Amino acid sequence: MSTRKVLSLLGLVLFLALPLLLHAQSARIKFDTSNGDEKKAGVWVDGQYFGSVDEINHSRKLLVLPGKHEVIVRQAWYQEYLAAVTLEPGETHTLKLAMEKIPVQTPRNAAKIRIVAYPINAAVFVDDQFTGQVDEFNIAGKWLLVTPGSHKLRIALPGYQPFETTVNLLPKQKMKVQTNLMTGSITEAGALVTQQEDKRRTSE
Repeated sequence: MSTRKVLSLLGLVLFLALPLLLHAQSARIKFDTSNGDEKKAGVWVDGQYFGSVDEINHSRKLLVLPGKHEVIVRQAWYQEYLAAVTLEPGETHTLKLAMEKIPVQTPRNAAKIRIVAYPINAAVFVDDQFTGQVDEFNIAGKWLLVTPGSHKLRIALPGYQPFETTVNLLPKQKMKVQTNLMTGSITEAGALVTQQEDKRRTSE
């Protein structure tokens, strides 16, 4: 067998084996929660949105390279949870969440938005602030409450093109927003998914 063929075969073997090697060396992050709100909270690692705590703990493993990482967990009306972790190859690291609730009042004459969208784990932002995931606002009796007036709504998930719209709501008005996100580059999700501003939404 010629040297070129040997090198080509060796390259193919390495190409096929690389994902398995990386997976074996990866570290995993899990979460220990104390209530349903923490399970629905959004998770960012090194500025990248990965999904909700609940899906990361169950259906979608959060695998990262060994080393230092910044983990941020956000939920509407809770203080942001921030942790810096250093992970070893193959390690499973569990973070115990202890998110503190921010006292808030339901807005007077609040308008209501129901969101029907796919994927259901896409992040929802109102006026540039994370409010939860689509599946929190697409079932009977669950609404996104906002003050009457104009609001910018954004639905985004890495790997999909974001959906954006502006709504203008009257007091106690109900509105349904429906869309399916189109697949696209991971960079098209936008800065709100990859980097959340450190400020709290006061519009609701």
